[in-house]
Amino acid sequence: MKRNIIKGSIIAAVIALGAVSMTSCTDLTETVYSELPGNTTFTKDQIQAQYGVIYDRLRDMYNGWESYQDISEECCDLIMTPFRYETSGWGAQYVSLHKHEFNSTINHLYRPWMSCYQGITTCNQLLDDANISSNDESKAELRAYRALFYYVLFDLWRNIPVQTTLKVPSGYMPSQVAPDSTYDFIVNELNEAKPFLPKTNELGQMNYWTACMVLAKMYLNRNAWFPTKPEDKTFYEKAYKEVNEVIDGGVYQLDDDYLTPFKAKVGGVSSSKETIFALVYDSKYAGMGTNYYSKWFLSGSQDIFGTKRDGWNGSACIPQFFATYDADDTRKTDCWVWGPQKSIKDGKQIYINGKALNYTVDVYAIEKPGAASMQGARLKKYEIQSGENSVNDDDVPFFRLTDAYFIKAECLLRLGGYNGETEQTAADIITMCRKRDFKDHPEKAIRTVEQLKGPSVYDYGLRETQGEYDKETGELKNMQKVETHEGGSDIQFGGLLDDLAWEFVYEHHRRQDLIRFKMNNGCNVFNGKSWFGKSANTNAQDHHLDIFPILKDNLQANTKLKQNAGYN
Repeated sequence: MKRNIIKGSIIAAVIALGAVSMTSCTDLTETVYSELPGNTTFTKDQIQAQYGVIYDRLRDMYNGWESYQDISEECCDLIMTPFRYETSGWGAQYVSLHKHEFNSTINHLYRPWMSCYQGITTCNQLLDDANISSNDESKAELRAYRALFYYVLFDLWRNIPVQTTLKVPSGYMPSQVAPDSTYDFIVNELNEAKPFLPKTNELGQMNYWTACMVLAKMYLNRNAWFPTKPEDKTFYEKAYKEVNEVIDGGVYQLDDDYLTPFKAKVGGVSSSKETIFALVYDSKYAGMGTNYYSKWFLSGSQDIFGTKRDGWNGSACIPQFFATYDADDTRKTDCWVWGPQKSIKDGKQIYINGKALNYTVDVYAIEKPGAASMQGARLKKYEIQSGENSVNDDDVPFFRLTDAYFIKAECLLRLGGYNGETEQTAADIITMCRKRDFKDHPEKAIRTVEQLKGPSVYDYGLRETQGEYDKETGELKNMQKVETHEGGSDIQFGGLLDDLAWEFVYEHHRRQDLIRFKMNNGCNVFNGKSWFGKSANTNAQDHHLDIFPILKDNLQANTKLKQNAGYN
């Protein structure tokens, strides 16, 4: 198989600027331009290598430095990366995210935009070749990958360029497409691709079920993404139908153990039965794995797991969230490390610079003074192997069957029942998913309709101990406690929001969930609630924080791009 690929500076410009081939902000019909010079013949092996670029860009988008996972979690109420005043300010770049002080110079705005458009460019390179686009399955697969990249971009920015070809005139600069049109484009691409996608289950490969999950997310979040439009509950019906296909397809099963989807592969094979679509990492073929261990753990703490990877001492669990766990919920000990830490080698207490390693649950503040080195519980949800591999063989489950079940339950609750299934069906679904987490206390796995539709147990409100750190003396000064209590009784479907947190912490869920769930005053939880170090915005008409500003560098590179409303 041969194909032509546009090479050189034109491709570089398209990638750098996120160029699109659209003639207007409302018409998503592909515009075909004359062929550009400088074609190069690629072999079948080189085409396969281009698919490798797609997989690599997905990994980089999700877990590269300052990535989609970060930007989806760091601005929320479960985890944080506080300013570490004892280690030269590590964590400072996350503070503005946590406090919802979004601006166009935040570094986290770079990687998801860049990596997604690089992936889209590669998809377009392949789709521009007639030999590939004439193969129904290959064409569908590439369109679905491209739609997945656009789903991420749409989630974060809404007002984005959309490109379907590289056949553009020299010097072409793109404009953004209206969100309604982009939304319809993504949905249409997936619906048109689905019938031609394989229903097999190969790890990391785009398939029919993954397209169902992206569509389900598009439908589930539709009302939240367009908050000024009247609520249209038919989108919950559509989301329900997509996940029902996944559930009824019988390809996937819930794992018996909560941690199985997050365990390292053995011999290159995952043991998870519930992972629908994974971002594949491999110690031999896919680099150094995620940066998750280093981001969470203190330098010198390697003997907790026997790993040889060092830590940067960044992230921590927000104490208010930590307090929500039931004592008998095994996800608490499955996910979190806290208290005195002992060596896996000999069981002895670990010391760092002569001080016993003890991760406290409590944290002073997000900044001013920030957090001490050992403050904050640490995440161990993804398996940390001993030796050189660390997290190098841990795949990231981008979609898993539990997610499909939760979407179904949420839709049934929001619809008051559908398709012969009731709100009690929703409660039964959540109970079923929780059973593996309460094996010693099965009665605690049970969730009722009233609980799921009722209040959240999260004690929302400002919670910090603020003060100053004297670098010369190493002392904390003028420390004052800030404490308010809002609770979660005013959150609609608050119990379900809690279950989403316990099940999907650090799985790029929380920002979407907080924006989708509303309070009685009309605000979404993302804006309307305060938590550790983050104040509430109780103006129910102000939705600008629901999306991020476009990076200043991107605006300067392409003057046709317009900043999102509410940002400079």
